[in-house]
Amino acid sequence: MGEVATHNDNGEMVKRVVDMRSDTVTKPTEAMRAAMAIAEVDDDVLGYDPTALRLETEMARIMGKEAGLFVPSGTMGNLICVLVHCDVRGSEVILGDISHIHIYENGGISTLGGVHPRTVKNNIDGTMDLDLIEAAIRDPKGELYYPRTRLICIENSHANSGGRCLSVDYTDKVGELAKKHGLKLHIDGARIFNAATALGVPVDRLVQAADSVSVCLSKGLGAPVGTVIVGSKSFITKAKNLRKTLGGGMRQIGILCAAALVALQDNVRKLEDDHKNAKLLADGLNQITGLKVDNSSVETNIIYVRVCENSNTTAPKLSKSLEENGILVMLENTFRFRVVIHHQITTSDVQRALSCIQQAVTGASSEHAEK
Repeated sequence: MGEVATHNDNGEMVKRVVDMRSDTVTKPTEAMRAAMAIAEVDDDVLGYDPTALRLETEMARIMGKEAGLFVPSGTMGNLICVLVHCDVRGSEVILGDISHIHIYENGGISTLGGVHPRTVKNNIDGTMDLDLIEAAIRDPKGELYYPRTRLICIENSHANSGGRCLSVDYTDKVGELAKKHGLKLHIDGARIFNAATALGVPVDRLVQAADSVSVCLSKGLGAPVGTVIVGSKSFITKAKNLRKTLGGGMRQIGILCAAALVALQDNVRKLEDDHKNAKLLADGLNQITGLKVDNSSVETNIIYVRVCENSNTTAPKLSKSLEENGILVMLENTFRFRVVIHHQITTSDVQRALSCIQQAVTGASSEHAEK
């Protein structure tokens, strides 16, 4: 079943933890730590950190955009992008009703930017119907009554839809719709490399229609910290001013950017294996009586698992039992939990997790039968 135990710094045997709560839990690799140790740095607020400039330039090139900017987090990255595009308070952004920006980013676009969110229902695959997006765009003649629509946001891959991927064709059509109405398009690309890998398309083609993209470094790519936002040179100039306003201007960030450069070089090619391991895990979970996974939704590295109500256990009980055996998952509610595969989860880890989950479910059924 693979290595179940390992040694700590004192040489003591400890149980290996298989942490599948998120792809944000990865530890820096030895190559990353080495790059961080020797990174050439300067003051990035003054614009002179060479390693930061190298990362920003490289990410912009990969995404097919003019310029890039390192920010501390994906939440700040999305916030900055929305505020640059919606630079008049009271502007409106159209976005999905279960999008990350709308659900998980503390209402920052409204609280800090005075931007009004107009939600459109996300379909099961993470898309929004084009006709519903268009219907949500405000009539400019109604400015006396309505906020002014300025921006459309989409998310790729779409986390709350199970890591589903938005296609090039769909993204292009949203971009065409935005241009038709004089709007901007922002892509929350926290896992855009996962989407490009799963779809088998170059990432720059996938975001070609976007005016801005936020690319998380600490999710699928496995770097320890940060996001890079990309767009036009004028967009990034405005974004840098907002980054400073929001407290995101840091000094010798080349230390962090060095690890991200290693991630770009080493880990993008590992995403395909992550997706294969996710499918392997999903297939195995569906073989366990009492658990259900929608295999059609497992396109990248995210799996939502439903605990059937007749399984004699619940997601919290199952999660606790797994934690005692060194398997960590993300609890969603009473009957659902999430697992996310990353480059530090091996095929052996997946097999061990399946064995532990099977034992936990079987144990719960046995306890129920004894009662």
